[in-house]
Amino acid sequence: MSMDQFSRRELIKLSALFTAAGALPLLRAYEVRAQEADAPVRIGYLPITDATPLLVAHGKGYFEAEGLKAEKPVMLRSWAQVLEAFISGQVNVVHLLSPMTVWARFGSQAPAKVVAWNHTGGSGLSVGPQINSVKELGGKTVAIPFWYSIHNVVLQALLRENGLTPVSKRTGQPQANEVNLVVMAPADMVPALASNQIAGFIVAEPFNATAETLGVGKILRFTGDVWKDHACCVVFMHERDLQQRPEWSQKVVNAMVKAQLWTRENRAETAALLSKEGAQKYTPHTTAVLEKVLSPPEADNAAYLKSGAIRNAAWRERRIDFQPYPFPSYTEELVRRLKDTLIEGDRAFLDRLDPATAARELVDDRFVKAAVTAAGGMAAFGLPESFTRTEVVVA
Repeated sequence: MSMDQFSRRELIKLSALFTAAGALPLLRAYEVRAQEADAPVRIGYLPITDATPLLVAHGKGYFEAEGLKAEKPVMLRSWAQVLEAFISGQVNVVHLLSPMTVWARFGSQAPAKVVAWNHTGGSGLSVGPQINSVKELGGKTVAIPFWYSIHNVVLQALLRENGLTPVSKRTGQPQANEVNLVVMAPADMVPALASNQIAGFIVAEPFNATAETLGVGKILRFTGDVWKDHACCVVFMHERDLQQRPEWSQKVVNAMVKAQLWTRENRAETAALLSKEGAQKYTPHTTAVLEKVLSPPEADNAAYLKSGAIRNAAWRERRIDFQPYPFPSYTEELVRRLKDTLIEGDRAFLDRLDPATAARELVDDRFVKAAVTAAGGMAAFGLPESFTRTEVVVA
């Protein structure tokens, strides 16, 4: 399948899930499963570091410690599969790209809400060894994981700051001042870069670390160095569960918050837990590659400062970090930026979407506020004791 075919098929499949004919049987299937007495936690995830808190919560037994039953998380291969499994009720807790939840909630009327952030940062723009600046991407092709992704938003900010125009061309070559964007499965990005099919990619870890380890790519810029402490993936749950099983929902979020705290203090152990060498084999990645993301040596940071992959050293951003509170200011700024971002497909809903309204209607922060408070407050995550902040974006 070509890169363009992948892009169109993913969008078509996701859109079809929410048509009147397509969504109804899926939602009815979910209603049946939701009526189970004491329904267990069923997690759906992609094998990327974005899923870390949910996998750690399972691996460390935090769901059981909250009195919940939890099935082994289901590893899926695409965002379309994650969303289909979620809507059909095969799984009831997922991590999704934060812009993807905006599209699902307001573009397709999905009856679900964001309950917490899964992680911050954790992504980068990787390029071939011969490329040393964003401007050198002019006339070339760069892969993104999905149109509705923080990766697409940050990449386009970087391109415009460097005088380049993002385009989506199915035929022909981009002009010298254009960068052609294609949607590609993350697992295909490293081989595509190695074979010069693309000049770069922007995606979640550990694929940037994999490209580095194999010597086929280098980090040009970390996304967390562009948008300070940005959310990437968030925890998405059914409104029905939030409304009809609030105690269950609270316990799910409690476990996830505890997992984030444990991960922050046990980064190397987390890499081992998630790796293919781990007992659960949650991901197909080696411990060494995951350690480069979760517990990198100080020498890496010095090298990134020297190369310019990190420009905002004062931010002291971790390559990936964990804190669960979904700041409203982030959702508002995300919606504003999505309005000016090139996105394929029907995006008319974005023109009508008010940022403040979106932040209120997309997110249900009752459970995470309670969980954070019980875990020691925002200070436990190294943050000021406040549920507000100002977004900082420096391309």
